[in-house]
Amino acid sequence: MEHLEQRKKILIMVAIMSAMLFAALNQTIVGTALPRIISELGGIEYYSWVFTIFMLTSSVTAILVGKLSDMYGRKIFILIGIGVFTLGSLLNGLSDSIFQLIAFRGIQGFGAGMIMSTSFTAVGDLFSPRERGRWQGLMSSVFGLASVFGPTLGGWIVDNAEWHWVFWVFLPFGVVAFAMIWKLFPSQTVVEKKKVDYLGSAMLSLTIIPLLLAFTWGGNDYEWLSFQIISLFAGTVVALILFIIIERKAANPVLPLHLFKNPVFTLSNIIGFILGAGMFGAIMYMPFFIQGVIGTSATKSGLVMMPMTLSMVIASALGGQLITRTGKYKMIALSGLFIMASGMFLLSLMSTATTNMIAVLNIIIVGTGLGLSFPVFTLTVQNAVSHQYLGVSTAATQLFRQIGGTVGVGIMGTIMNHSLSAKMKEEFSTIEGLGFASQGASQLKELQNPQNLMDPAKLEDIKNSLPLEMQEMFGQFVLLIRESLSYSLTNVFLIGAFILITGFVLTFFMREIPLRTSNQEESNETRRQTIQKVEAK
Repeated sequence: MEHLEQRKKILIMVAIMSAMLFAALNQTIVGTALPRIISELGGIEYYSWVFTIFMLTSSVTAILVGKLSDMYGRKIFILIGIGVFTLGSLLNGLSDSIFQLIAFRGIQGFGAGMIMSTSFTAVGDLFSPRERGRWQGLMSSVFGLASVFGPTLGGWIVDNAEWHWVFWVFLPFGVVAFAMIWKLFPSQTVVEKKKVDYLGSAMLSLTIIPLLLAFTWGGNDYEWLSFQIISLFAGTVVALILFIIIERKAANPVLPLHLFKNPVFTLSNIIGFILGAGMFGAIMYMPFFIQGVIGTSATKSGLVMMPMTLSMVIASALGGQLITRTGKYKMIALSGLFIMASGMFLLSLMSTATTNMIAVLNIIIVGTGLGLSFPVFTLTVQNAVSHQYLGVSTAATQLFRQIGGTVGVGIMGTIMNHSLSAKMKEEFSTIEGLGFASQGASQLKELQNPQNLMDPAKLEDIKNSLPLEMQEMFGQFVLLIRESLSYSLTNVFLIGAFILITGFVLTFFMREIPLRTSNQEESNETRRQTIQKVEAK
């Protein structure tokens, strides 16, 4: 595929990016529309499963398909992925219960995992490592664009049309992307049929699923030391041990363990894990600050977050161009992580006095750093491994980033809850000392839920239900909660900054191997000489 004419390569990339945009928009459009969907379907107690099932199925599928695509080619799996995702989208719109919606979101996740895994790998098939920087940057930008337009469009659809169209509006994109991939993407001849590692695949799935569930539920649905969470962690450890034993004996392992002997592969995935934790930390908790602490409405909150995404898109595209032109990536990775960590530190300095403008400037810094560093660690892995492992190694980077995001959000959520609880107890002890607690105990307890800060109508109801003498102090009560939430979130951002600084330091230890100018395998001697030259410098 590397030797195709440039025009055909560009057309194939347009088709791949269309497929990715189709999948990414369907992910981002759901968030703002889901409250309305749940109000019609019911089952709010299962709300989180709409996202959780998608994460689980897409994460597991991505790593398994990565290996299979190395064996049987990318085309068949990207086509199946688009087909499954399109079917899932169609069925989601036909759901008439929360359980159907969850099941069909799981189907969507299977398709998304195939699309994401094969799309980034296909860039490696089409272009040499030296050329990939430009395209990896553009591919990352697709996610950014989806993050900008998806939520706004989702909100507009549920306000002006039936919610079913949230899932159906992009179905033509799926059909067009399928047709373009079918026509343009070259088929790969299977030279040698190898045995599929079913047992290893099962153990890998049983390692990933309970781990992701433990960090998703821990501190929210269940206490960290509860039987449920401890059981999930124990299951993860047992499955991981069995997976390692099986993979060491497998003739064709689903995730070859020898890849972890490659220091660039291992270090890149560790840093990718850290980057995922930092990225999801900013994306998940910044809207909390904007709405809960600053007091910006949900609609305007989306506009405040938009510059972060746009700065990420621009930085990602520019960083990719720089890598292709210079052949250097380490300094770009270092710059990106340092800028992102600096942005997170600035977020930790915010308070109830922070304006929307200051928040925008800070998250632009975070977005710029994220955009510069995000595409790099996929490229470093692809450049460091043999081309025959391109699919599985690319899928591994996505998996580690996803796990990092889940673990990061779980840990940061626990930090936020503990900090918030301690600060709230301290602040409201003052109110109890004034003798107001007994008069409006239930209302004050309800007021201490920070979620209510994001619902002006709910705040007004609470205020009207308080005794008259307490209504006069309502503004002070709300300010106490805003200060408590601000305190807890700034702790979260500070931890995020330290996590990213760890990634920055680790990047110094990553060897910068010159980007290959061809996908042809180098002889071991040639590669050894190249590495020796790098180390000599």
